[in-house]
Amino acid sequence: MEEKIRIASGTAMPPGASLCPDGVNFSVFSQNAERMQLLLFHSHSDVKPYAVITLDKLVNRTALYWHVFVYGAHAGTYYAYRAAGPNEAAGGHRFDFEKILIDPYSRAVSMKRWDRESAIGRGDNLFKSMRSVVADDDGYDWGGDRRPGLSRSELVLYEAHPAGFTRSPGSGALNPGTFGAFAEKAGYLKKLGVNAVLMLPVMQFDDKTPLRYAPGGSPLTNYWGYPGAAFFAPHSSYTAFAEEHLRPDEFRDMVKAMHAAGIEVIIDISMSHSDEGDERGPVYGFKGLDNCVYYRLKKDDPSRYDDPIACGNALNSSHPAVRRMIVDCLEFWAEKMRVDGFRFDESSVFMKDEKNENYRYSPVFWDINFSAKLFQSKFFIKNHDIAAGDSIHNFPDDRWSFFNSDFKNDIRKFVKGESGLASKVASRIAGSADIFEKAGYGPGSVINFITSHEGFTLNDLVSYNQKHNYENGEENHDGPAVNYSWNCSIEGPSDAEGVEALRERQIKNFAAILFVSQGVPLVLYGDEVRRTQNGNNNAYCQDNPSSWFDWGLLEKNRTLFRFFNKLIEFRKKHETLRRREYFKGAVNARGLKDIGWHGCELDRPGFDDTASRALAFTIGAPGDCCDIHVVMNMYWEPLEFKMPLVIGRSWHRIIDTFQPSPLDFIDEGSSEEIKTQAVTVNGRSVAVFISK
Repeated sequence: MEEKIRIASGTAMPPGASLCPDGVNFSVFSQNAERMQLLLFHSHSDVKPYAVITLDKLVNRTALYWHVFVYGAHAGTYYAYRAAGPNEAAGGHRFDFEKILIDPYSRAVSMKRWDRESAIGRGDNLFKSMRSVVADDDGYDWGGDRRPGLSRSELVLYEAHPAGFTRSPGSGALNPGTFGAFAEKAGYLKKLGVNAVLMLPVMQFDDKTPLRYAPGGSPLTNYWGYPGAAFFAPHSSYTAFAEEHLRPDEFRDMVKAMHAAGIEVIIDISMSHSDEGDERGPVYGFKGLDNCVYYRLKKDDPSRYDDPIACGNALNSSHPAVRRMIVDCLEFWAEKMRVDGFRFDESSVFMKDEKNENYRYSPVFWDINFSAKLFQSKFFIKNHDIAAGDSIHNFPDDRWSFFNSDFKNDIRKFVKGESGLASKVASRIAGSADIFEKAGYGPGSVINFITSHEGFTLNDLVSYNQKHNYENGEENHDGPAVNYSWNCSIEGPSDAEGVEALRERQIKNFAAILFVSQGVPLVLYGDEVRRTQNGNNNAYCQDNPSSWFDWGLLEKNRTLFRFFNKLIEFRKKHETLRRREYFKGAVNARGLKDIGWHGCELDRPGFDDTASRALAFTIGAPGDCCDIHVVMNMYWEPLEFKMPLVIGRSWHRIIDTFQPSPLDFIDEGSSEEIKTQAVTVNGRSVAVFISK
């Protein structure tokens, strides 16, 4: 039986469910709906709503927003919509009054009753639907929280899965796999030395519905969190709070803990598409509210989705209401959840106009750039082809940073032992000025990485020549076939002492090159302790120990952890490794250029030598700072390298990846002085020197 409630017309702004002292204002956008109902529930377990409010088009509709104020509604009230309108797929409309729809601005979403199949095809899915939850945006006590406020050049990024980082029982967390557990690891991250966590999607997504089944029969679900279902709501499975309207606060607790440790929080934003999929997918949100407004449709056949990124659908960022929602979402996470930045997944969607041609000025990115609430936020672009294309010219200014896949590929090939790469490697180490400088960016706009969640872990990069993705249930067809990896002569785990020593040395080579390169370094979670995915380079559906952080590795590989920590400290100490501008050829008082390139002979780097597998460089630091000289020998035999003259100082060896710990990284106060004009660097190793 429906309860008697008191309502008022409400207001169009702001969109979503806005908590007020005497009730809640509900507002949702639909340009083409002809009728709208608001359903209210006391609990997620309620089969039927306690109230159904049919909105009056004359009273409850302003500027295409449907709105109503409900007295007595409160934080913890569950709600959803039904929308009626043309159900003409040929015209791009997919209104279905039988389907229960969540609010695109939901701050929390209950998945307790969700059944995906019930949202596909005909039939009422009230009993098996998602429900939006009213939450309080302003009641959280942030205490003395202060953002670290780091410049991009200071960042050391750590990419981590929000749950996989602590899901293993060995994590020792109170509630493994939650935001609370992530917060407990702030001390670990601080000890490692990273100062920014880049979290895979934290927004609500469907992890209940099996995508397919593994060869052994176990269900495989969405683990990474792409695509999302509700962009304003923290993912419910990542919280331990029983009361669903309080779940955003567990995320806030995590952010506060990270900030207290001096660590910024960057979140992955996947707003280019949604989990409603293509015309065969479920109807639970955008499709049912206004399909032809929220999604890109094919011009010659609006019954089908224009899908330039092969994800089933793509948001229609050409529409002002969609652009407004995207900016509102970022502002919410920045202001109300206090995240420090965003990484955009598949952002090329926002670069395309309705004719699928590149915008000269992308409206979405310019709207974001001009938002006063986002002026202090950092923005990262992940597109795989971003560096190779002209689209980097189309971003508003140099606040935007780009993942540098050229760095990943060229350094992988170099450390693997491919020849003739000296010129490319030099460009990557110097911050890829050949790609970014002409577009107006500095080294702070370049994110360098060897590994990320998309691909091999660092351990697997040196342990497997081929991908091993059979457990994904796609017969090993998924994931990149080309990885530029080298297994050090044996595929997979090995007890051979020489093989394992070489693999660890290769890992240290990768790490050393990453941290002495210009640009912002990124480390994949667990690479510092040799986390493995058993050769799986596409673990998007592996929510199990094969993709979780194994905390037992910390003790097993504590010397490698030390090496990573020392590298990070070294980078932080030497500002010349964190330049804000590209090298210009300036010469310091000791006769050294800001960067000079060498091979075995000084000033002869072998850029045109197709057989070269070695490179050295010298960074001449300004003033009294330490100069840095780096030698990289990726040939398999020792080579002798001439050392440059540094007026008034001598060179001291700090790093030698060929040596076992602790000799692989010697504290600067105990470093070995080089008294000869040349040094021998062992095969497949990196040596770093400083001037004193």
